[in-house]
Amino acid sequence: MTTLAAVLLAAAVSPSSSPPEPEVVRLTLADTLERARAASARLLELNALATAADAGVKGAKAGRLPQVDVSAAYQHSTNFPTLTLAQPGEAPREVALNYPDNYRGRATLSLPLYTGGRVEGGIEAAQRSREAAGSDLEGGIQDLVLEATTAFWQLATARENVRVLAESVASFEAHLKDARARQELGMAARNEVLAVQVERDRAELRRLTAANGAAVAAANLLRLVGLPPGTPVEIVEPSAGAAEAPPGEVEALVAQALTARPEAASLRSRIASLDARARVARASSRPQAAVSAGYDYAWPNATIVPPPKEWKGTWNAGVILSITAFDGGRSSAASAEAAAQAEALRHRLQDLERHIRLDVTSRALDLATARAALEVAARNVEAAHENVRVAQDRYHEGVIPSSELLDAETARLLAGLDHTAAAADVRLAEANLRRALGR
Repeated sequence: MTTLAAVLLAAAVSPSSSPPEPEVVRLTLADTLERARAASARLLELNALATAADAGVKGAKAGRLPQVDVSAAYQHSTNFPTLTLAQPGEAPREVALNYPDNYRGRATLSLPLYTGGRVEGGIEAAQRSREAAGSDLEGGIQDLVLEATTAFWQLATARENVRVLAESVASFEAHLKDARARQELGMAARNEVLAVQVERDRAELRRLTAANGAAVAAANLLRLVGLPPGTPVEIVEPSAGAAEAPPGEVEALVAQALTARPEAASLRSRIASLDARARVARASSRPQAAVSAGYDYAWPNATIVPPPKEWKGTWNAGVILSITAFDGGRSSAASAEAAAQAEALRHRLQDLERHIRLDVTSRALDLATARAALEVAARNVEAAHENVRVAQDRYHEGVIPSSELLDAETARLLAGLDHTAAAADVRLAEANLRRALGR
């Protein structure tokens, strides 16, 4: 038994009982956007508000339909003594002054005939509010797309920086090894070795900083896509897309953005909704007409005189015409309030349209500049690699000192980092332009 217990205990604490490593999740940009939409609490909120606006439209349209009310009641009251009536030549007759137990069921139907535009205005206001909620949802989606795209490329850029810096560290390590060998042979001074060591350490420090930045970028991306913290993620970069803003087409892009931006569409819908609410407020001072009908089934039925001591049904129908003669200025104040709010939103829309024009123009210029910078950075990388190759050959031949090779290697490192940053700037500039265009 002791041996068996020992075996079981060893199996329980053995490394094989440790939880398995989490599976690596491969994310393309399309996967990232899809997961981010599914995990976004903001989109769920905006979708719920859109659903509420849908219900508001249904409620406003219900104002055109007839309304049926059904009620049932029981009432017990004081029992008065009966009244005895005696007429000449007839036997005395007792008449009940009341019935202590009263039962009643009533059904009422009412239908508006004319509301002065109140129902129609309410429907239009609700529909415009629904359009505004839909525009808000679309804007939320576009904001999320920009945020997720930025997070995706930030992680890709951070990891590319780590790769470039790791290659530079390896290059500096080889240079340091060669410099130490030359020092042992008396062909290099100690300061040359120390200079290479310092550059190697600087590159390693940059690599550690880049690795930390990559970890933060990964955590941010996991937050957006709804994956558990610590999940390993592999970025699968898509191929480059088509040009977004060819030269000379900025005005056309501005015109597209003024129409497509959901923020502007939302403001326009809210302005129309407030205009409709102003009409609804004014309609309350106009005549109102409705048809009404009812059916009573009661025991006793007080409509019948004298009321019989049995269940009886009666009905009534009629037309109601009413007008508010004086409301203390309530309707005019409500109309003025809605009109002033609509005017305020018109001014906000004008300001937004100016910002949209500036935003599109700025983003288009940023993209053009970023693409030009990427071309320069690519040529700089090519030149830096060639400079290092030539410097290494000349250094090994003893033509140049170690410091010149070190300068060439440092320049190659900086060129690689600049190229990575330029590539990221192009991708982010494209994403920002798409958002500015409302795509």
